[in-house]
Amino acid sequence: MRWLNRGSQGEERLLWSRDERFVAQVATRVPHGTHIVIASGAVLIGTGDEMADAVVSALAGPVDYGLIALDPLMPPVERYLTGLADAVQQSGIAYRVGMLTSPISAYHKVMDAFLALGRRDAIAILYQPVVSLSTMEAIGYECLCRPSAAAGSIDEVVRAAVETGRTNELDRLIFEKVLTRTARLPEIPAHITINVLPASLADPWFEPSALAARCRAAGIHPRRITLECTEQQAAPDQAALVRRVRQIRRSGFGFAVDDAGAGYASFSLIAALRPSLIKIDREITRGIHSSGSKQALVEAFVGFARRIGADLAAEGIERVADLEMLRSLGVPLGQGWMLGRPNAMPKPAKRVPGQPMPPRPARKAGRPVPAAVPATTKRSTAG
Repeated sequence: MRWLNRGSQGEERLLWSRDERFVAQVATRVPHGTHIVIASGAVLIGTGDEMADAVVSALAGPVDYGLIALDPLMPPVERYLTGLADAVQQSGIAYRVGMLTSPISAYHKVMDAFLALGRRDAIAILYQPVVSLSTMEAIGYECLCRPSAAAGSIDEVVRAAVETGRTNELDRLIFEKVLTRTARLPEIPAHITINVLPASLADPWFEPSALAARCRAAGIHPRRITLECTEQQAAPDQAALVRRVRQIRRSGFGFAVDDAGAGYASFSLIAALRPSLIKIDREITRGIHSSGSKQALVEAFVGFARRIGADLAAEGIERVADLEMLRSLGVPLGQGWMLGRPNAMPKPAKRVPGQPMPPRPARKAGRPVPAAVPATTKRSTAG
């Protein structure tokens, strides 16, 4: 049995079949398609005449498959997960491959795929510089987790972890990968930050003294590491989060609030957490040179950070005009593709026209890099 959702030839379509060879055969005819092998078969996503009903049907012969038109109005993760579930269900063999159609089941499959990649070391850790806006020198690095295409984007993986209550599995894996990758570098950066979702901090694996011992065993002192919590997920228990953050700070780690101004954390909660670093969300940074309201908000963050003794960094700096405005407002740190792109090895900040040259670092054997403001380590999009 086949189910075909008919539509225009230019629309995006998803083909699923348990027969991987059949999907691979169709994929050879779709030059810009995305071909993914999954536990229950294979998927092909593409557009054009090659994904037309008649073409696929002629190639399939007796093979069972599902071919549907994807809804362009849905967000990507829901679009593809819903499309896959519908294709399997309507192919008539869902009961034989054990593929459920509930959203939670689909999210579990995303998490399972990501964890499987981690076990095969198929997850990349990249380093993006965080830059002093006064000297244009990289003072630390944000680590970005990039899974292969088989697990989707890291944003999709994070959402799946949150929806399934498996953030602790996600954060443990990423933390371990960052420690392992960083310990193998020719020179360990002065500072890195490892992103952790608020719910994961309650997990016993993240108990601060045990976590500090784990970091020392990898050859990285806790004072070089800042744990960064995103503001875009609500803390399940704010009082417990405040207590845990105090323990983290006493164990030598830094603590950062990410995406400030974009989500759940109020100024009062940030003040209670007493972070060592506050990161301003990229949506506030973007276009700040021409927005009086954004400038006023950043001025408030500058004063607020100064009063509680926290450092302040602006994310997503992509234009010289925004860089100049942030500097004039007193923001000390920044990051963005204009200042340095993610790389498999920590690299210096990029030279920005009209900006001061970074000082040449003194090279002395055995002399540690002076402590500076922590850099940031995030899972998702650069800058």
